[in-house]
Amino acid sequence: MGWESSLDVDDFWTKGYVVLPGVYSPEEIAEIRDAVYASEGQGGDLLANPRLRHLLTDGRMTEVAKRLLGTDDILYAGDSSFTINGTQRGWHKDNTDRLDPKAPDWDDRYTQLRFGIYCQDHVHHTGGLNLKIGSHDIPNLTDGETLYVKTQPGDLAVWSMRITHSGNGMLLKDPEAAYPDPSEQKDIDPELVTPADGDRIAVFAHLGADDKHGRRYADYLKTRTYMVNAWRLRPYDDESRAAAKAAGLSLRDMPAEVMDDPRAGLDAQWQPYPYPGWTPPASKAAAKKAPPKKKAAPAPPPPPQGLKARGKAAVRGALAGWRGGR
Repeated sequence: MGWESSLDVDDFWTKGYVVLPGVYSPEEIAEIRDAVYASEGQGGDLLANPRLRHLLTDGRMTEVAKRLLGTDDILYAGDSSFTINGTQRGWHKDNTDRLDPKAPDWDDRYTQLRFGIYCQDHVHHTGGLNLKIGSHDIPNLTDGETLYVKTQPGDLAVWSMRITHSGNGMLLKDPEAAYPDPSEQKDIDPELVTPADGDRIAVFAHLGADDKHGRRYADYLKTRTYMVNAWRLRPYDDESRAAAKAAGLSLRDMPAEVMDDPRAGLDAQWQPYPYPGWTPPASKAAAKKAPPKKKAAPAPPPPPQGLKARGKAAVRGALAGWRGGR
């Protein structure tokens, strides 16, 4: 049996992640590594990259998404990438509304998935994925048991984009040792850490149901500087679009949407994404810091009747002139 026997849908929705073993052969992993090296510095997402496009369109990720989400309508909205020896670490979530339990992302089951292919061993070597089990149902970054995800080359990791996770996890040589928190890693003796397995090559992709969560996530992506820059650098061509269609993906052509939109890509860092009834945090802070209202000054005594009449006439004349000259 292949990876299909390892896909426990109920367990995924309980824990928030699954690792499918042996989805890619050793030869395919070697080809992926070579393609990543050859693509360094070119920009764009996987669909715009002829060397790596097949990872989105060969049907394997799509089939996993269909089984986990219970739908054949799978959205791809331009969010995929690769890293070579990336250094990012720190707990975060990937969804739109990360810590606000009142926001739409937390209305019901979240249907957007992140796929990860790690092209080196993380069973015996450091640098893999950290996540907090079950945190896809918790709108904070602290709760959940920390897990270092032990993947082998060829495995396909899948996690809810609401789950709390961190890149570049640390695996210690002591098998009984607790997995270090990202904030602790800088203080750990390097002699206690397992060695890296060569260059850390990882490929990531978002797929999800083409529903309210998928549409909201795609709209949010249009606000992010790094995504918009990548799309503008390498837009889709006819071959890209045809490949997505042939794979049965519902493609949202994000490069075309943002290419001439001056409002796109203005947020270098994550910012809360508005929804009906949402109050901007800055407004709340401003209201708290607003200075107390000063007492109104006592009204001056009324002018003599003649002055008051002339004042009204002057106001009427000024208004007439302003209206006439508009």
